[in-house]
Amino acid sequence: MNKLNIKLRDPNEIMKLSRLGSFHQSKLSFIRSFIREFKDWDYKRNLFDLDKEGYGTAIYSFSKNQRNYSLVCFAQHINSDERSDRVIATKWDAAFVLHDGIPTKEDIERLKKNVPKQEVGRVSCKELTLSRANKSVRAFDHVVDSLSSGKQPDKKLLNKVGYLYRTTAVYGSGKFGLADRFRIKDRKEIYGPFRLEMMLVYLVRQFTFDQVNHIAKSKNPDKAIKLDSNIARNLGIGNSTGLGMAPFIVNHPTLLHNWIYCREKALKEIRSLEEVDINELDFFKECLIKSKASINSWVTDSKYQNNKINSLKDGLIKFEKFLKNECSVTQKYLWNKIYTWAENNLEDECLEYIVSMMMEPYDNIIDPLINNMSSEEDEYFTIPTHKKISDLKKIIENNYKSIIKIDFNMKESNFNFWFISKNKEEPRVANRHEEHGAELEQPLAIARDIKKLYEKIIKEKQTNTIAEFLLKHDEARHVVRRAFIVDQFPYSEIQDNTISASLVPIDMLRLKLSFFGAVKFDPRSDKWLRINMYQGAPLSHEMKTSNDTWVYNVVN
Repeated sequence: MNKLNIKLRDPNEIMKLSRLGSFHQSKLSFIRSFIREFKDWDYKRNLFDLDKEGYGTAIYSFSKNQRNYSLVCFAQHINSDERSDRVIATKWDAAFVLHDGIPTKEDIERLKKNVPKQEVGRVSCKELTLSRANKSVRAFDHVVDSLSSGKQPDKKLLNKVGYLYRTTAVYGSGKFGLADRFRIKDRKEIYGPFRLEMMLVYLVRQFTFDQVNHIAKSKNPDKAIKLDSNIARNLGIGNSTGLGMAPFIVNHPTLLHNWIYCREKALKEIRSLEEVDINELDFFKECLIKSKASINSWVTDSKYQNNKINSLKDGLIKFEKFLKNECSVTQKYLWNKIYTWAENNLEDECLEYIVSMMMEPYDNIIDPLINNMSSEEDEYFTIPTHKKISDLKKIIENNYKSIIKIDFNMKESNFNFWFISKNKEEPRVANRHEEHGAELEQPLAIARDIKKLYEKIIKEKQTNTIAEFLLKHDEARHVVRRAFIVDQFPYSEIQDNTISASLVPIDMLRLKLSFFGAVKFDPRSDKWLRINMYQGAPLSHEMKTSNDTWVYNVVN
């Protein structure tokens, strides 16, 4: 039998926001690869200095081969009216920083004065990531009250919430005095994307368990019990994320390409397997069955998201019937048959879920890809100015087929604009026809700028160089650079109009969060959402013996 010539999926289809907004966590996701890479590190609680109410300082660390990373936690009392998920908040129940090494007493005092202030404070190059979080008051107080009275909390209530705290920001890479990336980028243990951010969130999760146990014990020393490990394991860390995350995937094209490309390459390699072992197929089926618990506990009030969840559930019913009746390991290229059927019969939400699930049996395919998910973006910043206008025209016609067909003279196509808020220096999106400030627009309307560029170059002499063109059109420099980048990195560009009236900004957020490994996407509007991270993950004392399928161990 001839080998199948399976190609990578077409970027013009995959990079549509409706498709990207249907991505799910997978074996490539950063929280899962973090657990795999740090499971043999030594975990320790270095300091736990909290008062009876649970306020004070705690320190946790991971260490290996003389390398130490420490989470420093500051918990404080705030009034209920001061607690907010919005980025404009100025107080939080707890603030955290990941310190490079073991902090000294002087470091702790310095951090105590600055970390709870977050953006208003200043840290040093000894610090790597910064975060803050608020309690889910209903869940947190219920757990404390239950444990202090000698009983375990209500599982149904906790399953509905899914966490005790949710973060509202995780900062890194030089913000507010944090270490710039160049200081740490060559460390092999954190070469994978967002390793330090994932470490911070994991350790914050452990702090939330220790804090509720401590408060319960302080409240009723004679009767209090500790939170059951099975219940704790079923709790993650929540996160509230808004538009601040959206421009990241526009501003980091080669990084975005590497994320998507690794996912597409994994899919291609799996589809290209001629033989499938019965154990591999059974493992896939087992993960699929286990994953239903997480899907069934996915609760949201968002009509948009509920439609997607129902599409996923309906699709899985059809898929399981197909899998049972028409799939066998005796068939050649079984995974390609499975994928092709899914592509032809399922909507995006379920199709991309199946793509994620297909990766589960294949450590040998996935693990080598993990270290290819970072990018040295500066290497691709230089524009090849010696090339011809004709070269650029061909690149645009090949890589922006649907973009150059958009009519930006239509109101719907030029509807929104992106800007930076004055108060918090965070990205926002607004209706340009109803709100002021379009003159401060950020260069995030790539589709419109590509179309403008195309309209200019088709009028130019095609043998002229890019250098000659940019001498006359310097304002187009950013988008010329992008066009040459997409020629090398086909998955680097969103193939959609990010300023159209039909824009659903949370699709951009979900794309990034799926690679983080987030689950339970819960849109609160079309511009911000809540998610859960590390739900089902091994507890700190279980990491060394954990398996990689923990993400499917959520129980109802």
